[in-house]
Amino acid sequence: MLSHLHIRDFAIVDELDLEGSTGMTVLTGETGAGKSILLDALGLTLGDRADTSVVRHGAERAEIVASFAIDRLPEVTKWLREHELDGEGECLLRRTVNADGGSRGYINGRPVAVQLLRELGEQLVDIHGQHAHQYLLRADAQRQTIDGFGGLTAAAEAVAAAFRAWRELQREFEALSAARRDREARLDLLRYQVEELAALELRGDELAALEEEHQRLANVTRLQEGAHRAAATLNDEDGEGAATLLERAAAELRELSDYDSALAPLAELVESAAIQAKEAGNEVRHYLSALDLDPERLEAVEQRLDAVQGLARKHRCREDELPELLAKLQEELEQLDSAETRFGDLEARIGEARAAWQEAADRLGQGRREAADRLSAAVTDNMAELGMGGGRFVIEWEPTGDEPSAHGRERALFLVTTNAGQPPRPLQKVASGGELSRISLAIQVITAGTTGIPTLIFDEVDVGVGGGVAEIVGRKLRQLADSRQVLCVTHQPQVAAQGHHHHRIRKASAGGHTRTRVDPLDPAERVDEIARMLGGLEITDQTRSHAREMIELAQAAKSRKRSRKVQA
Repeated sequence: MLSHLHIRDFAIVDELDLEGSTGMTVLTGETGAGKSILLDALGLTLGDRADTSVVRHGAERAEIVASFAIDRLPEVTKWLREHELDGEGECLLRRTVNADGGSRGYINGRPVAVQLLRELGEQLVDIHGQHAHQYLLRADAQRQTIDGFGGLTAAAEAVAAAFRAWRELQREFEALSAARRDREARLDLLRYQVEELAALELRGDELAALEEEHQRLANVTRLQEGAHRAAATLNDEDGEGAATLLERAAAELRELSDYDSALAPLAELVESAAIQAKEAGNEVRHYLSALDLDPERLEAVEQRLDAVQGLARKHRCREDELPELLAKLQEELEQLDSAETRFGDLEARIGEARAAWQEAADRLGQGRREAADRLSAAVTDNMAELGMGGGRFVIEWEPTGDEPSAHGRERALFLVTTNAGQPPRPLQKVASGGELSRISLAIQVITAGTTGIPTLIFDEVDVGVGGGVAEIVGRKLRQLADSRQVLCVTHQPQVAAQGHHHHRIRKASAGGHTRTRVDPLDPAERVDEIARMLGGLEITDQTRSHAREMIELAQAAKSRKRSRKVQA
């Protein structure tokens, strides 16, 4: 769960800390106080897109750090270990946004890509925004809602994988079919090109050897002249070469070593140099004896290089790429030659892939229908509690045809009737804005309870409801908090009264700057805050009494629930 949130220089927040708690925590305050700023900041640590406008005016960067307790989340621990980001029972997410552009993300102190923040964040926090009812009108959102509720995510991915395998084979078949139409012309061209390149018989290491030989043959006169001079310098027949001079120096040193033994090693060193100079001179003369001017060989090498360079220009490649090109063209030639066999093989494999997709899609469809029936019944029950008695929520399935699809063989249709006796019609055509919000909230509460995500955040999802319905909304959120950590931003006193913990968000101005603060409320302060939400600007004893009664009733409902559990 979220154990701590630290925000610095974000929007109108200079520095703010929020301690996380188990159960249901409500966040209240005047409109514009900055309640949603906290959730926006948290969203950044979970991989949301960064914008330099979030950096507080005058600050260099915004920084948000979110700490999560994960000692009871084995899947999260495993994910961190696989990505070499593991900590010790705690996970620290950090995000910075620079005022001059750019942002950075960190997991347990190590820099990571935003995508990794997003992957991890999806396992830690589920945020339900106040506009979720609009999201719910989308076909893909409806499908994902059912798959998530029914635990069918893995089955849906199996269908998508089977579709991708079928589509890849289909693309290969289509490419082969297109090539087949021009097969004969292409075969003629390939045979000519392969024959021409094969006749060249260019080996992988031959080009470098040819270039080296050409360099030698084209410069044989210079080589001869230079080698003659080097041989004479090393070992001149007139006795003036380096070897002769070194021998004289060695003899002189050897004679002098009789007077000073320290010269003996030097004499040996010079003798060794004399021997090496003589051997080098002999090797150079041996090289000269083998170095002949061979115009015919030079012409042959130049013709060979011309042939290689000509084919390289023709095929628009480097000379050393010709062997690789030959192999590539030979492979294409073989594929075209065996095209008929491959056609038959591909058709069989496409049929098998389609059957595998159909089997996976049928299994997914069966699971979806069962999940849809359960979700329809649960939402219908909740509609009655949320002030839409007699209404009914129905999920129907519309076939998408026999052609394979990444999403299965059916499309979900969310239908609703808000009045008894009326037939269900598409959600967006029947429900008003308020009704749509309540239906959306029912779906969110129901589906949120089926996930393993430890922290659920509801951002003003109770917009458009009030009175007794708002109280029921609060009870449902509190019920979720029995097994999850729930944070709820709300303007409804009936919802706020249901919280286990209460924080007030408020703006304060000082020194020409506006800042947002978060204050945990004690029991007396909580009564005053709910009274403010009930009574507006002027808080009377009567509104305080009403607020106190709402909190007491919420606590009494919790006690009654515990009592029923004990009796059971």
